This record gives sequence, structure tokens and C-alpha cells, in this order.
Amino acid sequence: MVGVDDGRRRVVVTGIGVVAPGEVGTKAFWELLTAGRTATRTISTFDPSPFRSRVAAECDFDPQAAGLTQRQIRQWDRTAQFAVVAAREALDDSGVSGVNDPIRTGVMAGTACGMTISLDREFAVVSDEGRERLVDDAHGVPYLYDYFVPSSMATELAWLVEAEGPVGVVSTGCTSGIDVIAHACDLIRDDAADVMLAGASDAAISPITVACFDAIKATTPRNDEPESASRPFDLTRNGFALGEGAAMFVLEEREHAIRRGAHIYAEVTGYAGRCNSYSMTGLRVDGNEMAEAIRVALDRSRMNPEDIGYVNAHGSATKQNDRHETAAFKKSLGDHAYRVPVSSIKSMIGHSLGAVCALEFAASALAIEHSVVPPTANLHVPDPECDLDYVPLVAREQRVRTVLSVASGFGGFQSAIVLAEPEWSRG
Repeated sequence: MVGVDDGRRRVVVTGIGVVAPGEVGTKAFWELLTAGRTATRTISTFDPSPFRSRVAAECDFDPQAAGLTQRQIRQWDRTAQFAVVAAREALDDSGVSGVNDPIRTGVMAGTACGMTISLDREFAVVSDEGRERLVDDAHGVPYLYDYFVPSSMATELAWLVEAEGPVGVVSTGCTSGIDVIAHACDLIRDDAADVMLAGASDAAISPITVACFDAIKATTPRNDEPESASRPFDLTRNGFALGEGAAMFVLEEREHAIRRGAHIYAEVTGYAGRCNSYSMTGLRVDGNEMAEAIRVALDRSRMNPEDIGYVNAHGSATKQNDRHETAAFKKSLGDHAYRVPVSSIKSMIGHSLGAVCALEFAASALAIEHSVVPPTANLHVPDPECDLDYVPLVAREQRVRTVLSVASGFGGFQSAIVLAEPEWSRG
């Protein structure tokens, strides 16, 4: 049962924009997920042959076809390009442009890795392919400083939406996509803004990123089967597939959205974050910190475990994560954990680091909108230790009134966020 509304300002999602592996756009993203198709393939943007893991989920992204000018293409890193293109779609979808007060409009941008590709490329130039220890920045592009500071992406987004309210960046590793949305919601609830453009972007498929994950053996070496390389909760899984992408959202104070007749996808009802203070990359098997984040998010949503209709899992396809997460669901949801459908879209779009939680938030809102639970692709041999309803292979049509979406990140971060259909009563 949902408890009594506490009278705080409520936040709803009125616009969604997506750049995801496969074709660009929210419609193409949702079609890929509900069809159970995968976008993982052999890396094409550089020669991956020296690396242990050579597969990734790449976006079929043509910046010029996406509406960017030659100047923007030259100036902006791929991460910023993704963010702006996704933001344009979200703004068009919401219809908020031109009707919002700039002073009451803000931007929050999330990213784990910032401008990785451009920094990787420019370091090779200024260091003469790594031969010079003392680099010469005179050989770098004029935009090199912008690549060092992720706030440059937030600046571009603020100019796009003409925001004169709060603007900032959240970078909490792989939970950034949830944390940035939660922070934007808090700004609306605290009456600092009525409208927030918020989301996350990462384009980190580069030699330095691949080398780093190779070193800790976190990514899959299943190079001969790239389409089925990402296998969350499957007994044969052996690591995640890198991804890239962005998802941006228009978040509004609920009464503000209703007054202008906006279409509402979902309400953001609660959020919580915790840290395990245990390991930079490791997870405890018991899942206590994620379970606590889920419990607090449900409490802030005035919901009981039985109210959750779908769980969008972190589901990275590493053994420690999948078992940790399964334990967390059992601890926080009790017996309901065995009844609620759970799935991981990383099986189809890979792990785009800070951006992926924003993409999962988009999938969660669309699951409510369309009454469909996306599947976990490549789940053929369930791990007996992951014994919940992980919706294998085929999407499931059912009414979805509420969604719990969760994330784990390096550094021990654990985040949980709850969405509900617009008509969901809190009284």
C-alpha cells in the first residue's frame, strides 16, 4: 500500500531522448529492447586485436545526420555530441521549449568518464604517440581544456535549453545516470527549479578504457560470439561488454506539467544511494548496501515491496555483481522478489558506464508507458544462485505500474530509484 503524500512537490518525466547502441532515437531503442535484439559487435572504431576483450555495443551515430554542424562536430567530444542530440529529442518530446521560465529551468549532466575519446586522441598527439614524457600542448586542439572538464557538456546543454537556473555535473562512476536524475529531482522538490533537463552520457569505447578493463578482467573475452557476449545471470557469463550512449530527460514539477497539458511518462517517487566502504571494485556477496538503498527508496516512495511491478537490474554479467544483486533483491523485497519480473538491458546494449543507468531509467519509464517488460537477452542457462524471474529472451506484456531501477558502481556506490505511472495514487 502507498502511504499518505507528504505534501512535497512531486516530479514527473515529460520528455525522453536517447542515443543508444544500434540506431539513434527513443523509438529505435525501445524496438531493439522489446525485440530482444543485441547491439554488441566487434569493436569497429579502432583496431581491437591487441586486447583481451574485443567486443562492444556501439552506437550507429552520424553526427551530421543527427543535426550537428561541422563546427560542433569538430569542437565537441562524442560524449557531448550524444548528450546534445539526446537532449534535443527530449525537449522536442516534452514540448517545454519556449514555455518555461529560464530562471526556473536547470540542467544536470552525468558522466563517468567525461571526454574519453578526445582526451585519448589528443594525448597521443601532444606526447608524440607516448614517446615524450613532457607533453607539448601546443600540438593539441584549441578545445583541449574543454575535454578536461565535463562541465563543458553541462554548459552546452544549458545553452540549448536556455537555462539560467541551477546547472551542474554528477560523476559517481557507473551510478551517475541514476544519481544525476535524483539530484535534479531534489532541486525541483526543493523549489529551486520547475523544469530540469537531466541525464547522462558516456562514449568511452577507446584503447585506454579497453586496456583498463582488460587489466582487471571485468569485460568478456567472448570475441567469437559478439552478439551473445553479454549474458547477465547466465551460468556461462564471463564479464560485461562495453557500451556507449546517452539518455536525457525533461523533469518537471507535476503541477507545472499538468497546467501546460504535458504528456507524463512516469513520476519519480523515491531514490536512495549507499556505499559499501569495502572495495574499489569488489562487492560483498550479501548485497547489504544495495538492499538498504532499495529499502530507503521504497520508504521515500511510500511503497511496500509488493507495490513494485518490475525491477530493472544492474545486471552487468559479472558473477560477483549478479549474485550480489540477487541477494539484495531478496533482502529488500522479501518473498516478493520471487514474484516480480526482473531483467537486464545490458544484455542488449552493453555497459555504457555512467550513461547506462540513464538508459535504464528510460527503459523503465517506457515499460510503464507501453506495459511491456523488456527481456534479458542471451539468458539460456540460468545460474542456480540467481534464482529469480529474470525474464529470459522474450519481452513480457503486462501492466507495469511501478519500476525499481538499481545500479552498482566502482568505489562501492549503490543506487536505487523508483518510478510510478502518472495515475499511481500516493494518498
